[in-house]
Amino acid sequence: MTFSIATKEQFPIIRDLAYKIWPSAYGEILSKEQLDYMLDMIYSIESIEKQVAKNHVFLLIKENDKYLGFASYELNIDNSNKAKIQKLYVLPETQGKGIGRKAIDFIKKIASDSNNEAFILNVNKYNKAKYFYLNYGFKIINTVVIDIGNGYVMDDYVMEIKF
Repeated sequence: MTFSIATKEQFPIIRDLAYKIWPSAYGEILSKEQLDYMLDMIYSIESIEKQVAKNHVFLLIKENDKYLGFASYELNIDNSNKAKIQKLYVLPETQGKGIGRKAIDFIKKIASDSNNEAFILNVNKYNKAKYFYLNYGFKIINTVVIDIGNGYVMDDYVMEIKF
C-alpha cells in the first residue's frame, strides 16, 4: 500500500473517489439533495484547488494499481502544534482492513516530524466513522454545528488525540 501526495492532475481521482464513497458514508444521514450539494461544494476540482491553496495536503491511497481512498490533512493549524485530519475516506469494500489506521499512522509521522503533538478532526455525529476514531484513541472534545449554506449544516463532534 502506498500513500502519495496528490498532484493537480490527480484531483479528478479524488473527486471520483468521493462520489463513490460518500453515498455509502452519508446516504443514511443526509438527504440526497444535501449529499449532492456537499459533494459539489467540497470536491469540484476548483474546490480541491482552493483547499490545497489553504495548506490542505491530499494523499491518495493505492494498492496494486487501484486507488482505495484518500485523506487530507493540515499541519500546525491556527499556529498551534496540532495537525488536523481534514478528510479520510476509503472505498466501502475496503473498510475494516486497516487502511484508515495506516493512513492516520502515515500522517502522524509527517505531523510529528513537523513538531505537531496532536490531531484534531471533525466527524458527523451520526456517522459510524466516529467509532473508528474512538477505537483509534481519539476523544470527543467538543460539538459544532457549521452552516454550509443552502439551508444545510454539518452537525459534528470535534475529536482529538495527543501523540
